[in-house]
Amino acid sequence: MSLDLDVASVEAWMAQTLPGVTGPLRATKFSGGQSNPTYRLDSPGKSYVLRRKPPGVLLKSAHAVEREFRVQKALAGTDVPVAAMHALCEDEAVIGSAFYIMDAVEGRTFDDPALPGLSADARSQMMGAMCRTLAAIHAVDPDAVGLADFGPDGNYYQRQLDRWTKQYRATQTDDLPDMDALIDWLGQNMPDDDGQRRLVHGDYRLDNLLFAPNAPQIVAVLDWELSTIGHPYADLAAVIMQWGMPNTPDGRGLAGVDRDSLGLWSDQRFIDSYCQNRGLSGIDRFEFYLAFCHFRMAAILQGVKKRALEGNASDPARGLQLGAYVPQFARQGLEATTR
Repeated sequence: MSLDLDVASVEAWMAQTLPGVTGPLRATKFSGGQSNPTYRLDSPGKSYVLRRKPPGVLLKSAHAVEREFRVQKALAGTDVPVAAMHALCEDEAVIGSAFYIMDAVEGRTFDDPALPGLSADARSQMMGAMCRTLAAIHAVDPDAVGLADFGPDGNYYQRQLDRWTKQYRATQTDDLPDMDALIDWLGQNMPDDDGQRRLVHGDYRLDNLLFAPNAPQIVAVLDWELSTIGHPYADLAAVIMQWGMPNTPDGRGLAGVDRDSLGLWSDQRFIDSYCQNRGLSGIDRFEFYLAFCHFRMAAILQGVKKRALEGNASDPARGLQLGAYVPQFARQGLEATTR
């Protein structure tokens, strides 16, 4: 695997910026689908992780490592498990793009939400940890941790519906009546703003969580690139949406899995436990939030498909593969409206 990292420049910068860091550094690039390239840095005394923007010309708001660094630094000392942040470098002259350095946290990641190879009790406890950690994120007061300006004011769902409808129309390649109907339904059933202006992760799912090496405990929440100030039920509904996908490497869902026999929680148990952890009596009209998450994912994947068709994707074949899910997300979003 190509490293694509000037390790000598990183080592020199860290020696100046982080007193006590001694070389030589050994860098290893993490595999996987991170949009921000990520590397483990091993020094004689300690191990770190470097996250950088990809080199080259980028969309203005894309690959925001500066936001990732800021939000995780703000969460230090809260009940949300995050790696310790050390330093942000916005000087592109060092390695060609902005990057930040954080602690390396030892742990386990899982791609398959069915958690094969674990006991039923361990699976249940891990889902409980996943639920408690999500509630902990949403319990954070943005003002109290210095994130009051981390996202705009106003009705989060109306803002998101307008944004992603515009994006979808700009990248549309096929006539999808289900998507048109879903957009109309969301606009006609927009809930009133209930004042819940909280930190949202934006991509909260099993494979973005780091579990302790030998315990069903989350030691770090990863990949905060899409985090913002918004409405917490979008994160919750996104978890339920993901589980409705096929149990395949692409789908990473639980459709067709006998959850009860495996110790995996039902959708309703996860929602009820989340409400209990946040002190809520329940969630009214959950079908809206679930339908919204399907709509947003369909719009995102439509953009991926469009870039692949135009030859602008880093992996066009993969882009087309993901783009094929657009009709399914639109259909399941419409089905969620009658859930």
